[in-house]
Amino acid sequence: MIIKNFIVFEGIDGAGTTTQIKKLAEHFEQDKVFLTAEPTGKETGKFLRKMLKGDFSVNEKTAAYLFAADRCEHIFGSDGIIEKTEKGITVLSDRYFFSSLAYQSVSCGKEIPELLNSPFPLPELLFYFKIDPEISLARVASRGEQREIYEKIDWQKKTAELYENVMNEYRGSKGTGMKLIEVDAAKSIEEIADFIWNSVKNRK
Repeated sequence: MIIKNFIVFEGIDGAGTTTQIKKLAEHFEQDKVFLTAEPTGKETGKFLRKMLKGDFSVNEKTAAYLFAADRCEHIFGSDGIIEKTEKGITVLSDRYFFSSLAYQSVSCGKEIPELLNSPFPLPELLFYFKIDPEISLARVASRGEQREIYEKIDWQKKTAELYENVMNEYRGSKGTGMKLIEVDAAKSIEEIADFIWNSVKNRK
């Protein structure tokens, strides 16, 4: 199952997904687009963001369950993604379950993340931002902000490798209805923004 008018941006930290989602939203009427992200702004997401900042730690298997719970509310909850898209609103999400298949699999293996995320529907469009982890983490460092627990070079390299595996699996899955588009995230902001907008406006 796919959700029409649901567009997801994925990539390792510093790949530029947040910047590009904002750029894409500028092409829509304000009441016809909704920007969101995972973890969400709901209570489940706020809890996860504290964890990501290192305020406390949980077992990685527990983290996988927490991300899935936040995602379930994001999709199916009141005023969630399904409800909004059914009203004709285009939802742009910075991250979705593909992130869990990459990030959580680094430490707890593939089995639990795949099981927990298997019930979730696919987006209509998935933009995968591909970039060298060294470049992306340099961008993160330039922000001058406190780093999150996964923003370490070894972790990002493993995550980038797992992202590739995940994307290859979906590239090989015909008939899902989802269109996967790879983005060269090392290009300039404007080049990437033009490429994404052309892909979105010309979608069938």
